[in-house]
Amino acid sequence: MNCTHINFAMNRREFFGRFAFGLGGAALFGLLNRDAFGAAPVKLENPFKGILSAPHFPPKANRIIYLFMAGGPSQLDLFDYKPALSEHNGEDLPASVRMGQRLTGMTGYQATLPMAGSIFKFAQHGQSGAWVSDLMPWTAKLVDELCFIKSMHTEAINHDPAITFFQTGSQLAGRPSMGAWLSYGLGSANENLPAFVVLISKDRIDQPLYARLWGNGFLPSLHQGVQFRSGKDPVLFLQNPDGVSAGSRRKMLDRLAELEALQFQDLGDPEINARIAQYEMAYRMQTSVPEVMDISQEPDSTFALYGDEAKNPGTFAANCLLARRMAERNVRFIQLYHPGWDHHGNLPNGIRRQAKDVDQACYALVTDLKQCGLLDDTLVVWGGEFGRTNYSQGKLTKDDYGRDHHPRCFTVWMAGAGIKPGVTYGATDDYGYNVAENPVHVFDLQATILQQLGIDHTRLIFRFQGRDYRLTDVAGEVVKGVLV
Repeated sequence: MNCTHINFAMNRREFFGRFAFGLGGAALFGLLNRDAFGAAPVKLENPFKGILSAPHFPPKANRIIYLFMAGGPSQLDLFDYKPALSEHNGEDLPASVRMGQRLTGMTGYQATLPMAGSIFKFAQHGQSGAWVSDLMPWTAKLVDELCFIKSMHTEAINHDPAITFFQTGSQLAGRPSMGAWLSYGLGSANENLPAFVVLISKDRIDQPLYARLWGNGFLPSLHQGVQFRSGKDPVLFLQNPDGVSAGSRRKMLDRLAELEALQFQDLGDPEINARIAQYEMAYRMQTSVPEVMDISQEPDSTFALYGDEAKNPGTFAANCLLARRMAERNVRFIQLYHPGWDHHGNLPNGIRRQAKDVDQACYALVTDLKQCGLLDDTLVVWGGEFGRTNYSQGKLTKDDYGRDHHPRCFTVWMAGAGIKPGVTYGATDDYGYNVAENPVHVFDLQATILQQLGIDHTRLIFRFQGRDYRLTDVAGEVVKGVLV
């Protein structure tokens, strides 16, 4: 097994001077240096190259656009049609269906758990016959391009651990995010833009989204996601301060690089190289970021496709348009967050607003990528951290209900880059409470995403504090049934 060595945070002379362990110390030093397996050695002087000299096998995808619906969209009101719920509307959830599974504290003490059929109308669409509710008329036109996975499940039952699990492979904070793993493994395909970019919809933040969700964890800091914001300064602290010219900034970076090189020779800490690489990237981004964010030259047909909201910076539609522009420039991982799906009460009104936000924009993004010839090697993923319960949280009325968190089964969809189009994979039971066919765990989805990028998820590993870590921990199976 090949391994790639990095310099530890002290040179060898200093190490042996402090720890006179003889051969035992040498063995320990070698272990501390071993950080990645399944990868051929690469030159450290190019920090954006990635640890893999080449993918483990030919990739189907060169980039990912991950549309994360933070809050947990209700699969039962969007994609998972369950007429049995409507037939038994208001009846208590049978114990034989629940099987004693845990509930959150928000509904665990309800006297009853009345089943709530969706008030929205469902119909089959396209040649695939996929079921979609009338909340998503644009997505309904797209079903023959999509692969619906209706059997997703997770262990996490509350938002923060559940989102963290999807993004980092652990419910506990501190692990590298998926985008950071891809940056570490494959590097950047554009030297003027980050490998990993984050866009968050404005005016939809009903729950916090922490920067650690796109953090680098224990990986070198150059692999963390860079958040692009709407407004005058898309990336904070990127522009030169008043009175500092581009020439002055260039000279400062040159002198700083000389000092950093001396410090690296003395300490051998790879984080030193990471810092100077980030400074250099920021310098190049002063030109590249304004260019990618400037949509003024987009033709009228673009805004007809995405809708007028795409002209409003920070909206989900505008971010989808930016995602296409970044895909054109080979940004490796483009993460969009659209919060606001946490509908414990007043679900019908809340989900109407959310669906309107994303429906046309998602259709436009997939369609635009296809028209540009990018869908074949761009993987698009849509979904949240868990689903919603089939019973009502709080009072159930004819036209109003809420739904609690439900990790047992929910729906995501994928498109492009070697994913089977026009397919529904997996199924839930008649009441939409448990997975009935082909369960797909969070680790399975992560393994499948890495597979499409040419990465064996069991071989992209980083050694930290004496343990080998990977995105999928010690689990995960590629879902071959969704692959072409």
